Amino acid sequence: MSFVLNELSEQVVAAAASHKHVRVKGSGSKDFYGNPYVAPPENVILLDVTAYKGVIEYEPSELVMTAACGTPLQEIEKLLDEQNQMLPWEPPHFGPQATIGGAIATGLAGPRRMAVGATADFVLGAKLMNAEGRLLRFGGQVMKNVAGYDVSRLLVGSLGIFGPLVEISFKVLPKPLGEKTLKHACTINQAMDVFRQVHARSLCISASSWVPEDGKNGHLYLRLSGSDVAVSQAKTQLPGEELGHDEAVAFWLSLREQSHPFFKNAIIWRVAVPPLAGKMNESMPLIEWGGGQRWLRQVQDTRHVRHTAQQLGGHATLFRYPGPEAIPADGVFHPFRTNLEAISRRLKNALDPRGIFNPERLIKNL
Repeated sequence: MSFVLNELSEQVVAAAASHKHVRVKGSGSKDFYGNPYVAPPENVILLDVTAYKGVIEYEPSELVMTAACGTPLQEIEKLLDEQNQMLPWEPPHFGPQATIGGAIATGLAGPRRMAVGATADFVLGAKLMNAEGRLLRFGGQVMKNVAGYDVSRLLVGSLGIFGPLVEISFKVLPKPLGEKTLKHACTINQAMDVFRQVHARSLCISASSWVPEDGKNGHLYLRLSGSDVAVSQAKTQLPGEELGHDEAVAFWLSLREQSHPFFKNAIIWRVAVPPLAGKMNESMPLIEWGGGQRWLRQVQDTRHVRHTAQQLGGHATLFRYPGPEAIPADGVFHPFRTNLEAISRRLKNALDPRGIFNPERLIKNL
């Protein structure tokens, strides 16, 4: 695969020499996410990294895998499934050819994130191509490298603004021995009461959601994962009827992939707040992560939504939008805190001083 990396490096060097921007591209399944590309097409070189693919190293007994950026998520998940293992953060695909590089570059996580942690919690190391076409390695391939400050974690969710991720090492986990999903008809207030109750108890809940149906009514979904004994005991302490296996799998997949009817809207906002934060007085949301992730379809006042989210200790992102006219003046992402933006700018200057990689995709004017 070295010849593929050499070709990618040559393209980056040529782009820098000709003062052109580089648009890092994988399968394109998540192109909708982030601020739009601002450079005119004639000033952009498309760097397609999908040819660099394949699992480089996988040690099932060590729960560690290293894969090239263009490796399809489906291929990785199939290999893990053969060992009864999984990608713990349940990254969304949004397309059949979605890659591990795109999963890390966007940093998006699925329903299990509430129980196991965020994408960055599972990244052990990464190899990045800088603006000189050189490969830089951050972190490592073993568990002990997770401790402490690591640039590889800062690359998670960076949308390629520091350069293309070419290899990623990450942790995997065994699949749970048992899993059941409960469904319970209730209002949003009743669902939030359940979230508060289970938050204070040691129950094996790996995913939770409340989905609006009509008016204030909807359904609460709780997924229980763990040993058969733990799942059975938790089931007796929670409301709802058990769903059949296929129906349960289809439901959580519809949330992960946003194929659920709730998401059939041109504009979708994602609000991330502490799980037990109060209501936001907006349109009826779809709630995940025990109240920590809230999806909104109707937002009349962008400034109000962002202010309210910030007051609750979170942030609001314009996740999907029909066109540039729908984007707030400060971009689709909630304005970064000053210290986080400063760190991002310093890292950008170190790795991409000419600013050729994916300009403004993450932060306006960067």
